[in-house]
Amino acid sequence: MQSEKRKKLLLVLVISFSVLAISMSFYFYQVFFSPNTQVTSDQTYMLKIPSNAVYKQVVDQLYEDQVINDALSFGFVSKVLGYQEAVKPGLYKIDPKMSNLELVRMLRSGRQVPVKVTFNNVRTKEDLAEKITANLEVTKEQFLQLIQDSVYIRKFDFEEETIMSMFIPNTYEFWWNTSPDALFDRMNKEYQSFWTEERKAKAKALGLSQKQVSTLASIVQAESQKSDERPRIAGVYLNRLRIGMPLQADPTLVFAAGDFSIKRITGVQMAIDSPYNTYKYAGLPPGPINLPDINSLDAVLNTEKHDYLYFCAKEDFSGYHSFASNYNDHMANARRYQRALNAANIF
Repeated sequence: MQSEKRKKLLLVLVISFSVLAISMSFYFYQVFFSPNTQVTSDQTYMLKIPSNAVYKQVVDQLYEDQVINDALSFGFVSKVLGYQEAVKPGLYKIDPKMSNLELVRMLRSGRQVPVKVTFNNVRTKEDLAEKITANLEVTKEQFLQLIQDSVYIRKFDFEEETIMSMFIPNTYEFWWNTSPDALFDRMNKEYQSFWTEERKAKAKALGLSQKQVSTLASIVQAESQKSDERPRIAGVYLNRLRIGMPLQADPTLVFAAGDFSIKRITGVQMAIDSPYNTYKYAGLPPGPINLPDINSLDAVLNTEKHDYLYFCAKEDFSGYHSFASNYNDHMANARRYQRALNAANIF
């Protein structure tokens, strides 16, 4: 009789243990492998983990933004896999219905997604700072602090007037948490890549340094939005430089005045005492007056050879210019344009 009771008790214990084991196995399976992100949504979520962030900040953000349904199970898996002590900053793409195991493994490995950084149509360092940091953890203020630091930028062989030349307008991929120093290092690397041996040889043939090419390209870019005309305009300025004639480039006066709303140059701007006043001082200004794009840089390097010394905007406001090799023809072109400005009430 006692033997039968023991057998029954043992059977109950085995069954209970089995049920418990199955329940625990099912629970752990659910915790690790069941969907726990964006369960009721088809939208991806971009998680930004700042530098020096701790685990609590990550889980609080995920839960408050309703990215994870169960913070407790996420925390359990994070603890088991050692993520709570190994948070990595960056930008992470969280897809709908990811399991805790998938999410924690991604975050623990630092498998973030890159961001695209595009900057063009830049006039000032402030413009550049705003555009280049728009999608990065680096702030505009941090960027400006470095680009305005004469000691810091000297390590890249630039000065305050020429440092803008180092930034070649394009679209680049960065990690979101790229540091300010790493950002500058990357831009210097891209600058060095742009200046191939072929481009260096072309600059040398023109009698220009790489920085001078950038400065002239910035003027050419400001003069015309027509890419097919830029090599011809570059040729005009190079002809003036060769004979020691002042560049007399209106965009440099706008830059010197610091007022980019100016539509028509007058004696007020021409009287400005600034090294960027190319009416008052011969030669190139100290540095670029904007951020020249690749098309403008190559327009200078592949300048059109001609005997033009003058150009003036066409009176049809097409954006193109009339060119002349002598002053009389140039004045005739200029008078037509001035009459068009007066007729349009542009003063």
